Order: sequence, then structure tokens, then C-alpha cells
Amino acid sequence: MAGDEVQQQVLVEEPVQLEKPHYRRVLVKLSGEALMGSQGFGIDPSVTQGIAWQVQELHQLGVEIAIVVGGGNIIRGVAVSEAGFDRATGDYMGMLATVINALALQNALEKIGVFTRVLSAIHMAEVAEPFIRRRAIRHLEKKRVVIFAAGTGNPYFSTDTAAALRAMEIRAEVILKATRVEGVYDSDPNINREAKLLRRLTYLEVLEKGLKVMDTTAISLCMDNDLPIIVLNLLQKGNIKRAVVGEKVGSLISR
Repeated sequence: MAGDEVQQQVLVEEPVQLEKPHYRRVLVKLSGEALMGSQGFGIDPSVTQGIAWQVQELHQLGVEIAIVVGGGNIIRGVAVSEAGFDRATGDYMGMLATVINALALQNALEKIGVFTRVLSAIHMAEVAEPFIRRRAIRHLEKKRVVIFAAGTGNPYFSTDTAAALRAMEIRAEVILKATRVEGVYDSDPNINREAKLLRRLTYLEVLEKGLKVMDTTAISLCMDNDLPIIVLNLLQKGNIKRAVVGEKVGSLISR
């Protein structure tokens, strides 16, 4: 009898209700610097693993996820050109750094069972698929995480611009700009302790005030195509998921 009662109790338990995502397809923009953690250079495996867990949380909600990652933890094209290299050469070196980071993220995600594809704007068939828009969308529809590497494949364009461009090509509903601060401030919070966090801004406010959210080309692309941007703290566990389910996290930039 006791066993029957337990079985009846199990049968009447309500199914676990998953949180409903506010966005169905998102693009996450990660800076290369975020991957190096506190070590100052390269890739910290514990950081990539932490990012992978946050991405997995979204994946379990059924959200279609694309990622664009920078290469600043290894090399920055602008910095290299300032040191005397040709600007185009420096930018190509930076693009190759993003491929290294993309492979590191792919490895971290697949270790926890999230199927991932790296699509590169520079042809390198041995390590990544070429970027083809329809192929990228098909991967997303099959619930694979897509990591876009090598920027736009062209010098003089940042990975911010690549993120805006790819987001529009795959018809993402929002860009999640993952940083190491809470959101957009009216001044640099690392210098000014009185810096004020701005919860909502328009694209024009970002451009007119010269706020260093994304470069002007990326902001203009998002403005022209009405693509919202949420700037949030990547280091705060669960922030990406909270933003996707509609909670007020970080700063929202929209029309």
C-alpha cells in the first residue's frame, strides 16, 4: 500500500515549468579580453568554461544562439598597426586570433554536450566551416550554437561591426554585448567612482555622447535596422539568461 501511495504522488506531480525566453534568436558579442580572466594574456580555461555554462542555460531554454568573439586577449589589429605594422596586416592578424578564441569556446561548449559549429569569414577548411549565411541559419534551426570567427573577413572593420552584421544576416532579435562592467556608464567606471549607470539609451544618445559601447559603424548598423543591444556584465553568473527571459539587466540601447 505504501508503495502505491508513493506512485500516486509521483503521478500527480506537475511538470517543471521552464522560463519562457523573451528572445528566440540572439547574438552574443564577447570581447577577447573577457577570455583571459585575471592572467593578463591568452585564454583562461575556467573563464571559457564559465561562459559555456551560461550559453548552455540559454540552449536548454530552446534559444538559438550565435556568438562573435574578439581577439584582444591575443592580439589587437589596431594596437599592432600603431606599433608599426601595416593596418591591413594587423587586422588580419587580429582575425586569426578570433579563430583561436572561437575554437577554445567550441571546445568548452562541446565538453558539456552543446553541439557547436565555428564559421570563419576567412577560408580555413581544416579547422572551421566557411561562413555561408544560409548554412549558419540552418545550424541555428538545428539548435547548434554557431560561433562566427575572423570578423567580417575584411580589414578596417572591428568585431563589433562583425557582430552587428552577422546579427542582421541571421535575423537575430537582439545583440547581447557581454562586458566586464554592469552596463553603459556616462563615464569610465574604472576611473570615475561617481560614474552613473544608464539603464536605457537610444542609438543617437550613444553616438552623440561618444559612449564606448560599440564602434560607431556597429551602432549605426543597429540603428538603421532597429536591432536592440543589451550591454551586461558577463562576470555576473546568470546575467545572459536573465536578459533573454526579459529581466531588466544592464543597459538597453534601442530606438
